[in-house]
Amino acid sequence: MTDAHDPDHEPTEPLAPLAPLDVPSSETTAEPQPAPEPAHTQWAPPSPGVAPLPDAAPEPTTPLPGLAPSLMPPPPTPGPVPPAAPDLTVRMPAPSAERGTRPAGWVIPVVAAIALVVGLGGGLLGALAYDKISADSPSGPGYSGDGLAGVDLEKDPPLAAPGSVADVAQAVLPSTVQIIAEYGGEAAGATGSGWVMDGDGHIVTNNHVVAEAAKDKGPIVVVDHDRNRYDAEVVGRSPIYDLAVLYVKKHDNLKPAKLGYAAKLQVGEPVVAIGSPLNLPDTVTSGIVSYLHRPVTTGSTAEDSSWIDAIQTDAAINPGNSGGPLVNQKGEVIGVNSAIATAGGGSVDSEAGNIGVGFAIPVEQVRVTADQILKTGKAQYPVIGAKVKTGGQPSGEGAELDEIIANSPAEKAGLHRGDVITRVNGSRVADGTALIVAIRTYQPGQTIEFTITRGAKEKKVKVTLDGEEG
Repeated sequence: MTDAHDPDHEPTEPLAPLAPLDVPSSETTAEPQPAPEPAHTQWAPPSPGVAPLPDAAPEPTTPLPGLAPSLMPPPPTPGPVPPAAPDLTVRMPAPSAERGTRPAGWVIPVVAAIALVVGLGGGLLGALAYDKISADSPSGPGYSGDGLAGVDLEKDPPLAAPGSVADVAQAVLPSTVQIIAEYGGEAAGATGSGWVMDGDGHIVTNNHVVAEAAKDKGPIVVVDHDRNRYDAEVVGRSPIYDLAVLYVKKHDNLKPAKLGYAAKLQVGEPVVAIGSPLNLPDTVTSGIVSYLHRPVTTGSTAEDSSWIDAIQTDAAINPGNSGGPLVNQKGEVIGVNSAIATAGGGSVDSEAGNIGVGFAIPVEQVRVTADQILKTGKAQYPVIGAKVKTGGQPSGEGAELDEIIANSPAEKAGLHRGDVITRVNGSRVADGTALIVAIRTYQPGQTIEFTITRGAKEKKVKVTLDGEEG
């Protein structure tokens, strides 16, 4: 790095009377002349912004509310103390090159005066220059003596390229909410996310976000993008699909989200996840669709188990994202973030951090379940009246029926214990979990076709689905 000094980048300094220059006796210098007094009150220059700070280490960063101690931001590493921020709103930064030998004394006033003319400094010449500019400013239609003083520069968000993450975030954040569900006397028993489904105050979230509060009759609060709080009540829940619909009475300020179609997704397509992970509202992450129709089951017991024909994504999803929207590049909701896989133990609903394997409920299932809840207050799911072994077959394909319930759709269709179902409406079935998930993508009353193997024979069987509440 050179020590040469660049006078064009001298930082702005307030003018002061010049001291006599200390130059060799062989040179002749003129005595500095005092500046004339202006006719108006002189503008006081701001204090220089280069005063050194004490050498004490800075204070630790303030911890964010709601974070666990392990997530508390660490204090900054002690080091050289930077110069204090200047009083001016805008200031040219000092050059990045190392400071070298100062130029001759006559250069400094010239550099400072030039800086004052462009409005970055203070002092007498700055005030005179301002008067000169004001006097010469044109007048008439279209001109304003106040410049930008009357312009609200923060009225609109910055422009973003259509389809970019920024564009999607600006469109969907106003429709995304944080949900705080109290139970067991805890003010924040569970926190999650949700999104505004319509203009009537209905909000979609995961059942597991509000289940305990609903059982305990605890209060549920919805917090919108502007941090307004609303009391909410549960309209209905579906533990089977891990979905719930809430209602907010005073909903005029809530903006409904646009719904898309998960069926049109392709692997590799960009997606954006929005929610309140780790109690951090309005968090936006992005990724791609990693896989479609991934059979996923969550929950540790039969009562709280959910079965999802999931969209898999590598967009970061963490505890607290549950119930928030997964959206496409058009800003349309195509799924509800619901579960994550973890490196330890393999449970998809473990309270662990993101490893790039998250799962969302397709919006088509949300439409069906939410419609049922809004019409009846309850949700239904389809059944065939048979028990299935959840493990796979030695061949690596199919789900074996372990028990056939009397008078069930399975018995009426002629299914037997030991039959192995290999396909549902032509789609391959890998194991018992995949069979259950595949069946639950349909609705009670629909007729579906199974491809089964019985011994060495393969045959097709049609089954009309029954329904149960859940």
